[in-house]
Amino acid sequence: MKIAMPKLNEELNQHFGKSEKFAIVTTEGNEVVDIKEVSAEALQHNHEGLAEFLESEKVEVVIAGGIGQGAYDPLIQKGFKVVRGASGKIEELAKAYLEGSLKDKKVMCNHHHSHEHHASIKKFK
Repeated sequence: MKIAMPKLNEELNQHFGKSEKFAIVTTEGNEVVDIKEVSAEALQHNHEGLAEFLESEKVEVVIAGGIGQGAYDPLIQKGFKVVRGASGKIEELAKAYLEGSLKDKKVMCNHHHSHEHHASIKKFK
């Protein structure tokens, strides 16, 4: 199985639609066997194109932090399982999903806010 996650350094990028890179995690059984980084820079805010790209990579599951309806719908239409509301390191999230401890929090980003909130939150951590 392959799991895709928007990537910022080694962490899950909390803004799905603005992600320049994705991690494609290949698993066998309950083990992570490979993590590759792919560029999605040309697909930022091109939600249908991103869904098609992930489909071409043979992804089955998408793990996201913040994701809007416009990005979520094309993923669901392509048959992906989408887990929303996640945060943390890419490999740890993949392992948590495989163990069954990572659940969809059913949160949606409504985009009625400034995109700069992510930077301001990080300053106080």
